[in-house]
Amino acid sequence: MATPPHVSVLQPQPAAKTRLDSVDALRGFVMIVMALDHTRDFFSKDLSFDPTDLARTYPALFLTRWITHYCAPVFIFLAGTGAFLSTTRGKTKQELSRFLLTRGLWLVFLELTWVRCFGWLFNFDYHFAMGIVIWAIGWSMVALGGLVFLPARWITTFGIVMIASHNVFDYLRPETFGKLGWLWKILHSGGIILPAEGYRFVSGYPLVPWIGVMAVGYSFGSLFVREAAQRRKWFFLLGAALTVLFVLFRAINVYGDPDRWSLQKNALFTFFSFLNCHKYPPSLLYLLMTLGPALLVLALLDRGTPRWIGPVLVFGRVPLFYYLLHIPLIHGLAVLIAYVRYGHAEWFFANPPADGPPPIPAGYGYSLPIVYLIWVGVIAALYPFCRWFAKVKRRRREVWLSYL
Repeated sequence: MATPPHVSVLQPQPAAKTRLDSVDALRGFVMIVMALDHTRDFFSKDLSFDPTDLARTYPALFLTRWITHYCAPVFIFLAGTGAFLSTTRGKTKQELSRFLLTRGLWLVFLELTWVRCFGWLFNFDYHFAMGIVIWAIGWSMVALGGLVFLPARWITTFGIVMIASHNVFDYLRPETFGKLGWLWKILHSGGIILPAEGYRFVSGYPLVPWIGVMAVGYSFGSLFVREAAQRRKWFFLLGAALTVLFVLFRAINVYGDPDRWSLQKNALFTFFSFLNCHKYPPSLLYLLMTLGPALLVLALLDRGTPRWIGPVLVFGRVPLFYYLLHIPLIHGLAVLIAYVRYGHAEWFFANPPADGPPPIPAGYGYSLPIVYLIWVGVIAALYPFCRWFAKVKRRRREVWLSYL
């Protein structure tokens, strides 16, 4: 009996485990680094200014923030890749579309409930809410749920065009669209939306071009069905090409990022200015800068993951479970330490004020070495829970587990 042409993709291959491990390892690395940024959000003594503000920052703080720029692009890109890989395990496009739609809406719900109330704010006062990274991933999945019915080439083209062209519209302000200005904030410019008097919603992660990033990640997944040496060559070539394009376009300083680099007080800070690309929304150059090196790392990881990467793999296999735990843990630890130090911690339960800085006590915060130590402690505390849940997901096949 003739073997259908797709069977070779679905049958176990020696490289299959390595391929999945490489994706999980890369995702695990960015999840760990992400926790560093969130630990800094709650514990740093330098919360009064943007760590990428070159007029006020210092090298260690700038680099601590900059390295975390890799997290969202890689995570959203790999979410698209994972969606494609599910089709190699027998999921039909109809099943995949339904899963992306329902999981995407579930993520939006989690962003507005668990992540808001038990993660960032520790209150149920919905006069203030945010749509940030889980919000963006959720709506990107909903969009991908429709895109998967298109030919693969069209999906790739859609994603690339969205990523490459969206900076053309940087000059458009929400006011340009009148009463629909709120929609432009959600789609592209970001900002505060006032749905009713006294209520604020922050569009922190505008959906364009994140939808394009997930679409390109989905198309990228097709490389994983290629022969090992060939796919690694493609990973390396694509990663190198994106990195070179970043350097060239950034050096030209004309298009691709609304924040132009400039000469600074010394060579190091000029280099920082070169790296300091726009994240909200992510510019073309921001995405080239982050996804290019990430693909180079993926090419290395695809050769095989050494044993010491085992804990990283654990986090990469349960990313949502990890995310839903790590912010409450960091926030709760900040509250506990504040009570020990000050006897109160009401600022950790309040919505951000509409104007002015939050009411944080003078002198609050800790140096970067302390922040790093707390971060290591958070990762160590999360590991046994994530390892347990990874074993549960491997052992059981209930549908609800795929939503965590």
